[in-house]
Amino acid sequence: MQVCTPVWPSGQIPNSEPVETMAPILSVRDLEKTYDGGFQALKSVSLDIQQGEVFALLGPNGAGKTTLISTICGLVRPTSGSIHVCGHDALSEYRAARQMIGLVPQEMPTAPFEMVGDTVAFSRGLFGMKPDPARIESILKDLTLWEKRNNPIMALSGGMKRRLLVAKALAHEPKILFLDEPTAGVDVELRHDMWRIVGELKQKGVTIILTTHYIEEAEEMADRVGVINKGEIILVEEKAELMRKLGRKLLSLSLTEPLVEIPGSLARYDLKLEDDGRSLVYTYDTQADRTGITSLLTDLSQAGVRFHDLQTDQSSLEDIFVGLVSQG
Repeated sequence: MQVCTPVWPSGQIPNSEPVETMAPILSVRDLEKTYDGGFQALKSVSLDIQQGEVFALLGPNGAGKTTLISTICGLVRPTSGSIHVCGHDALSEYRAARQMIGLVPQEMPTAPFEMVGDTVAFSRGLFGMKPDPARIESILKDLTLWEKRNNPIMALSGGMKRRLLVAKALAHEPKILFLDEPTAGVDVELRHDMWRIVGELKQKGVTIILTTHYIEEAEEMADRVGVINKGEIILVEEKAELMRKLGRKLLSLSLTEPLVEIPGSLARYDLKLEDDGRSLVYTYDTQADRTGITSLLTDLSQAGVRFHDLQTDQSSLEDIFVGLVSQG
């Protein structure tokens, strides 16, 4: 995989003074898309993607995920804004920019009677690349499709068709791979296999941007997470840092005797009774100077509340995502 070292034309980054600097492999600035009916699908979206990272774009249905990807890939023309791919303007240098990108859509657009090997080779030729049987063989073997190379697409299982979409996207050796809901509707085994494939592509230097409804996918694979809602990017953060900043921990106390209600002396802790009064749950901020656990345990003892076990649980990325979207 050839390394892409993008630079902005004339050494300029959009909306900045001239400087000598290396640009991200993908940079989106003030991108907007309003359809003819007046619906605004994207609202001043700005985003930088670094080379070699795995970036997960999360958002509810209709948030703008697919519109954003389609616009970057040249399938939808933006109303305003700019897109640079490896330094190429995606609007004025469309061919150069598009050749840097591989797109794995949700649906298989290929004719069902085409042979697996032929359709992957054809995808390479669409981008003006010279035939390279060794490269096609390597891709098909990596995706466990080599034995199916002479089979018609209609004979493939759903999982194999999903692998074929990846093979077609990789045929012209792109630097950036977009995965639009890569494991939607597949079984758990294939989902984990796709995670493995993404990891191997990253090791080879491919920059990967994925949209997903499966929060565990982002938690498993992503270096950074972006959240889009109602056409706006509401947060971009490194996954670990996001969980550190916004994560909450739960302290669950298994009570010796069930409670009907929480004693008034414990009101300041905002405790919750669960499991028919057999469990007491305390939520605390991991970033606070003090968690309040020590004083809670002291006050529990003074209130005569006894427990025989306790455990802590960290918020998941899904908890954080749901919280962010609900705030939006």
